[in-house]
Amino acid sequence: MNIMLFHSTQGLTPAVRDAAGRLRAAGHEVWTPDLFEGRVFDSAEAGGEFTESVGKDELLRRAVLAAAPYSERGMAYAGFSLGASVAQTLALGDERARGLLLLHGTSDLAPEVHVDDLPVQLHVAEPDPFETDDWLSAWYLQMGRAGADVEVYRYPGAGHLYTDPDSPDYDREAAEATWRVALGFLDGL
Repeated sequence: MNIMLFHSTQGLTPAVRDAAGRLRAAGHEVWTPDLFEGRVFDSAEAGGEFTESVGKDELLRRAVLAAAPYSERGMAYAGFSLGASVAQTLALGDERARGLLLLHGTSDLAPEVHVDDLPVQLHVAEPDPFETDDWLSAWYLQMGRAGADVEVYRYPGAGHLYTDPDSPDYDREAAEATWRVALGFLDGL
């Protein structure tokens, strides 16, 4: 499977590169565009400030340009937190998208979005300060109305970026469970 993997507000960190390596080791071809042009941040707060200064429209423009050379192949989109939001936007706008893997994040949906049974898998902490229960319930219903085939996996007690070994949120057990399920999902696309 061809996979476009987007980073979180912390940038293209070693954890994102390691995740890409894990996906490659499982037989996938993976691209990891650097939407921050080399900047990496030690905290979500610092990365969030940078994201605000660049603007979400500009980050989305960079993502579209990064994905364009590969989109004709049909691919799965994936991302961590902010990157999940970017991946969701691109996947829902690409009729050739084969799947969507969301780690630690979701995004708003435009009301006119429609996909034909797009496989979507979300992995998120429970509770997650950025992905509240009310938000996730509304998101799930919207995705269903848009035509997506959605699976949601919640990890009680894990922190927001629980798959990142360099994050204080890291939860080894939840991370390994996430990767087992996510790799199965990608293998099935």
